[in-house]
Amino acid sequence: MTTANAQIDELPILMPSTTPVAGFAELYERHYEAVFRAALRVTGNPADAEDVLQTVFLRIIARGARGGDVEDVTLPAAYFRRAAVNAAVDVLRRRELRADSVYDDSAPHAAVQSSLLLKERLRRAIAALDSEDASLFLLRHVEGLSNEELAGMFKVEKNNVAVRLHRIRHRLQAEMER
Repeated sequence: MTTANAQIDELPILMPSTTPVAGFAELYERHYEAVFRAALRVTGNPADAEDVLQTVFLRIIARGARGGDVEDVTLPAAYFRRAAVNAAVDVLRRRELRADSVYDDSAPHAAVQSSLLLKERLRRAIAALDSEDASLFLLRHVEGLSNEELAGMFKVEKNNVAVRLHRIRHRLQAEMER
């Protein structure tokens, strides 16, 4: 055996590490579609939705690596939708900082352009909200959660959810009229 082969034979065999979160693969399989769809609805962009999907599940892995337990999350489906919405709002804020334009000269019709611009204005207005208000609005009006579900998630009274949503809609409307 040559010295080069001997040195190679002495190297430790690197085995793929196990996921630090017990049940991660099951969590991913169960929730990746909902996370992606929620992110796509918020961002309007498949590439951004994939980034959100990756962010959400990387956060789960990091939480597990720090000794946290993901299995103790109550209402896991709601947890993942909220995580997706929060990460998508972060993407919208980064997009706002870059000031990307959605205008596309190849769009065939002025109505399509108008619709795209309106959606982008709404996304920018949502990005201007504080994180909890943006999440509350998106979980209610994009993800379709009930006020009762939101009250449980945000640990507030059901009536407070309705009042906050009303105020958020007025802020968004004012922002859109600018």
